[in-house]
Amino acid sequence: MNRLLTTDKLICAFDTGLRTLLAKHHSERQHPDADVDESPLNEQQKRQVSALMRINHTGEVCAQALYSGQALTAQSAATSATMQQAAREETEHLAWCESRIESLGGRTSLLNPLFYAGSFAIGALAGALGDKWSLGFLEETEKQVGAHLASHLEQLPETDKKSRRIIEQMQLDEAKHANDAKQQGAASLPAPVKFCMKKMSKLMTSTTYHL
Repeated sequence: MNRLLTTDKLICAFDTGLRTLLAKHHSERQHPDADVDESPLNEQQKRQVSALMRINHTGEVCAQALYSGQALTAQSAATSATMQQAAREETEHLAWCESRIESLGGRTSLLNPLFYAGSFAIGALAGALGDKWSLGFLEETEKQVGAHLASHLEQLPETDKKSRRIIEQMQLDEAKHANDAKQQGAASLPAPVKFCMKKMSKLMTSTTYHL
């Protein structure tokens, strides 16, 4: 039974990976920018915003991979469910980012498969360390993503209300995920781990801005 269960989880994780990287994503909620009119942006501004949204999209790809890996190795059903719920909400973020990138004439990152694989491995390792550490990893990830999104809001052109509305809603969702993890007993990660996570995030943002 355990072997069948593990095989089933692996198949589901593989399917999640394929859908994250190859499928067109949909949002159950209305897109945050649906009722916001498009503002005129020059070509340079479009390229800049498209690059920022590409980074955000890759960040959500990484989140999908992390939570899929963590759900695979979670020690309790409750923690696994938490990871799966967070992943479902992150899928909406993928849809929002993809739609905005497309409207700006941009593209998603060519490096997404590489970042997905690496993030999945990290997530599986975090889950194997124990639920409190896995939840701690989720909490810290969401905190860093929130700070990252805040920096993007500062870089957006003042006239780009559509991208701003998307990022602001993403911020709210990430904060909720972090708080949920804390309420469920997330452990505080050691400072060196947080430092390494920030360095990896910097590598992702610097490469996907161009690729």
